[in-house]
Amino acid sequence: MKYYLIAGEASGDLHASRLMQALRERDGDAEFRFYGGDLMQQAGGTLVCHYRHLAYMGFIPVLLHARTILRGMADCKRDILSWQPDVLILVDYPGFNLKIARFVKEHSSIPVFYYIAPKIWAWKEYRIRHIRRYVDHLFSILPFEVDFFEGKHHYPIDYVGNPTVDEVSEYLRLHPADREAFVRDNGLSGKPVVALLAGSRRQEITDNLRRMVEAARPFADRYELVLAAAPGIDDVFYRSCMEGLRVAVVRNQTYRLLQHSTAALVTSGTATLETALLGVPQVVCYYMKAGWLASLGRRLLMKIPFISLVNLVAGKQVVPELVADGMTVARVRRCLADILPGTPGRERQLEGYRLMACRLGKPGAPQQAACRMLDYLKTQKPK
Repeated sequence: MKYYLIAGEASGDLHASRLMQALRERDGDAEFRFYGGDLMQQAGGTLVCHYRHLAYMGFIPVLLHARTILRGMADCKRDILSWQPDVLILVDYPGFNLKIARFVKEHSSIPVFYYIAPKIWAWKEYRIRHIRRYVDHLFSILPFEVDFFEGKHHYPIDYVGNPTVDEVSEYLRLHPADREAFVRDNGLSGKPVVALLAGSRRQEITDNLRRMVEAARPFADRYELVLAAAPGIDDVFYRSCMEGLRVAVVRNQTYRLLQHSTAALVTSGTATLETALLGVPQVVCYYMKAGWLASLGRRLLMKIPFISLVNLVAGKQVVPELVADGMTVARVRRCLADILPGTPGRERQLEGYRLMACRLGKPGAPQQAACRMLDYLKTQKPK
């Protein structure tokens, strides 16, 4: 069969590449054509457009690059209709992908599958109308989404497990812990480690990193502070954010760093889930300028009680969330002290992690998604 996939960022590229591998294992005649990235290209098929040419976030960047984005969307629509795939598989990236879904449903009979549901439970809930009209089958990687889509909106979905479980499990299987090698390879002191995961975007790093380091500095006599550098962010930029502060930096080793860490300070996102699955107690930190306004907007507009995936999956507060004006150096420091060895807070977090892992389920999300997709394609017509 012919599969057309669209992923618009690095995480989507990773998850889509794993899905492609799982589809190929079950369909020896699989052909792939896609908007995506390097990992999807390695999985095999034809890369039509790299996501870096269209991956703009925020109102101003999108406005400044509107012509490029619109041209890319028009090219994508033409390419799908020209190639006539057996199915279109959309991966997250809802601003772009839902527009493509609408076009495809209005101009063809190509089934539309959505892998990794848009997070409309957090904002833009009105998008359920578009999903209902233009998406034939929705495949979720977060268990609480089942109740949201099916219970609240009566829209059936498939929970297939979470691919981060697969990624962490595979890493641990292939990389047994070797603390001495980790310390030696990175020129570290050998003291226990507090990991700093300050985000992947420059503005996130600017807003959060220095505050994280200041909060952890009183523990530097007992712990070494180690930053997981993000791809594409150079050392010069990091030094400008941490001038006068002593922090070790490791690159392309986030899982390895967490594997050997005692605790972590983490900005919100998939990194919170990865940190939990690797068994590292954490404090979720996400500072924003004009934080009081962001906090007010969150109370008025956000429809969810938490921002971290750990707490959302567990259905209760497992990790502390210090967001917007709630992220102060003093609060981060106090929460970090509460999760260090020998504290009740640390044991509570680890127990919460076990609940979260149980709800996520076992590895095998890409394989489960591939099996269900093929079943639908073979036995069912689009809705």
